[in-house]
Amino acid sequence: MTKGTVLILVGPEYEDLEVWYPKLRLEEAGYDAPMAGIGEPSYRGKHGYPAVMDGHVRDFPADTLSGVLAPGGWAPDKLRRDPAVLALVRGVHEAGKLVATICHGPWILISAGIVRGRTLTSTVGIRDDVVNAGATWVDEAVVVDGHLVSSRVPKDLPVFAKAMVEVLEAQR
Repeated sequence: MTKGTVLILVGPEYEDLEVWYPKLRLEEAGYDAPMAGIGEPSYRGKHGYPAVMDGHVRDFPADTLSGVLAPGGWAPDKLRRDPAVLALVRGVHEAGKLVATICHGPWILISAGIVRGRTLTSTVGIRDDVVNAGATWVDEAVVVDGHLVSSRVPKDLPVFAKAMVEVLEAQR
């Protein structure tokens, strides 16, 4: 029996480590961590690693999830254009469940309209996007703002994954 489900949002040219490291860490901690995309049966990461989808984002209602993870790479630029992705992220956020993001992943949260008034981090490349969306951006390896967990880049993955699990455990 698992502790819950954290859906990982995956699209074309996802950042390989930012999907696979958290997926394995979440599974190690007892959570299901399926991957969902926006229509293709699989996607290749920026570094070529394939990810086979467990379904479409629409197959995973927000009320059945313990959280959602928006990894980086170039995938967030595609994923944030899909209304089902944005509705899912908003639903998980409004329920006060884990919303985790790293690198370029905050683009999805920005498009979902959930960052205004929050504190988070990201890759420095989208700092202006985060600030212009009304959030406070800080340059730290991991930022926890309630149920929102964010990190900058792959080197931050150990503290990012630890913080995700801590937030999930506190939600239980």
